[in-house]
Amino acid sequence: MEIVKFKEEINTLKKFFEVYCKEKDVDQKIITKTLNYKNEEIKIELNLCPECLRKINYSFDRLLECPHDIKPRCRTCPTPCYEKKQWKEAAKIMRYSGMRLGLLSLNKKIKNIFKRN
Repeated sequence: MEIVKFKEEINTLKKFFEVYCKEKDVDQKIITKTLNYKNEEIKIELNLCPECLRKINYSFDRLLECPHDIKPRCRTCPTPCYEKKQWKEAAKIMRYSGMRLGLLSLNKKIKNIFKRN
């Protein structure tokens, strides 16, 4: 996978996990995580509770080890690398956050329509 695609993937994970964690209303800490991918050091700032940090680190590890040049969606991958329990947890977070992010996007579009008038 190209470095640009890898960065998009980690930023997507960051966005989804932070939306999920924010709604749990627990103590979150800002942590800078450094990932090494194809001899490039990538820093990402996360604002998560310890439990969500553990889960996103697992997802980052799986992403770093992805053997595919063109990364498929995890749910359609012919060689899944997530353990079943972690897959269910990640899927739960993605569904929850996806709904929230979709509603936020829709809300912004509606507001923009009314601003024009």
